[in-house]
Amino acid sequence: MLGVNHICIKIIDVVYFWEIQVSMTRGNQGTDHVWIVMMKAMRALTRYAAAGIEETGLGLSDFGVLELLLRKGPLPVNTIGPMVDLTPGSISIAVDRLVAKGLVSRVESAEDRRVRIVALTPRGKDLIVSAFRKHSGQMKRVLSELSPEELRDLEVKLKKVGKRAAALIEES
Repeated sequence: MLGVNHICIKIIDVVYFWEIQVSMTRGNQGTDHVWIVMMKAMRALTRYAAAGIEETGLGLSDFGVLELLLRKGPLPVNTIGPMVDLTPGSISIAVDRLVAKGLVSRVESAEDRRVRIVALTPRGKDLIVSAFRKHSGQMKRVLSELSPEELRDLEVKLKKVGKRAAALIEES
């Protein structure tokens, strides 16, 4: 009897897998397929962007930190990490590396000596402005297949999905 149940489960798994395959080939691709397409697009986009960013001598995390500081201005170290998806240990190492390269400064906060404020140096600002200009050109080339309206629609839809995912994380 145990063997029969095992065989039935295997048959059910095979049938379920077959139904998914048939559903996908008939155009009923659903959310799973959209997620796969989105992940493949993001991987390709990230590889393309990373190759261009690395030509500037920066890695993705350093680029992210410098770009954030360019956009937001000086920030506490502990604020930067979550905004660029780096753990406290990783952001400390990244800031140490950027300080050693002379791209950022790190000073004690006037209000709270426990807080360290990170800011772009003139050299860091020059580098990230140039690197971001190149990166922006790359993104324009990638997204040039979309009309301005399609680009706006994509942005709205991605924000909606991102906000929903963030809300679900908060719920768990």
